[in-house]
Amino acid sequence: MFNKKILFGAVVAVVGYLGYRRYQSGRAEQDLWAEATDPIPPADPR
Repeated sequence: MFNKKILFGAVVAVVGYLGYRRYQSGRAEQDLWAEATDPIPPADPR
């Protein structure tokens, strides 16, 4: 019974970690696309 609780906790931790990494990866890709498609600001006419 105790071993099942440890196994369950480990599985939950791994799934949570993988979900977090997937979220971070998607967020980084979104930031990259936002930077790549950012319009060029007009030049300062000085």
